[in-house]
Amino acid sequence: MKVGFIGLGNMGSPMAENLAKAGHEVTGFDLAAPCPDGVRKADTAAEAAKGQDVVITMLPNGQILRAVAEDIIPAMQNGAVLLDCSTVDVDSARAVAEQCDMAGLMAVDAPVSGGVGGASGGTLTFMAGGSDDAFAKVSPLFDVMGQKAVHCGASGAGQSAKICNNMILGATMIVTCEAFALADKLGLDRQKMFDVVSTSSGYSWTMNAYCPAPGVGPTSPSDNDYQPGFAAELMLKDLRLSQQAAESVDADTPMGQSATRLYEQFVENEDGNGMDFSAMLPRFEKRSRG
Repeated sequence: MKVGFIGLGNMGSPMAENLAKAGHEVTGFDLAAPCPDGVRKADTAAEAAKGQDVVITMLPNGQILRAVAEDIIPAMQNGAVLLDCSTVDVDSARAVAEQCDMAGLMAVDAPVSGGVGGASGGTLTFMAGGSDDAFAKVSPLFDVMGQKAVHCGASGAGQSAKICNNMILGATMIVTCEAFALADKLGLDRQKMFDVVSTSSGYSWTMNAYCPAPGVGPTSPSDNDYQPGFAAELMLKDLRLSQQAAESVDADTPMGQSATRLYEQFVENEDGNGMDFSAMLPRFEKRSRG
């Protein structure tokens, strides 16, 4: 396929490179980042979008997505698909999809899970929203960039799935870190705690696959001084999106609200910015109940 790729940062660059390696004709654009190997550089976003079968965007937030969409939709050919892999608010995803529909285009919102490692290795998971036809058209690209793509429903459903998933992730990481800090003060060995919890009803991804305690469980960012695999500020972004969505539909999410407040404190007022989101553990280690 002929693919335009807009947003060649830490995630977008390896995704675009994998598409080029698989034989797709990829044209890329980014305001600052260079094009990866095999990707032709465009001078503008509109140039990258012109004449493509699919245009992929990987952008920081919904405001930027809306602005880029205004720029590229007039340049896209009839019947093309705008595939947005950013994590943005549901309202922006739906607004862009509506613009595409009015312009004779298709749209898929497909945020990803798997981080930079998944982008590089082509093992991302995509949570997709859009029509059946649009999802079918971009499925071969999902097969190159990831290991799984779930069609979650109509436009906005991909973003909805992503923020619900990450609200669970953020809250679960906090309580996992709290439990290790409590275990320390109770004199319980961390390895013994892991051995029990990882095979008991406290089992979770944050414990079993991404343990926040160094030297315990599979290798994780905690074993690399909490250098980010998934940065705390990105978790805060996703938690804020979850609360924005919850407010828009009048959903009661007290644990999500609490997790958002704790990550706000950690990122904005403590030393969490630039650290992995599992660095909540050393934070709780230093704190008393008061």
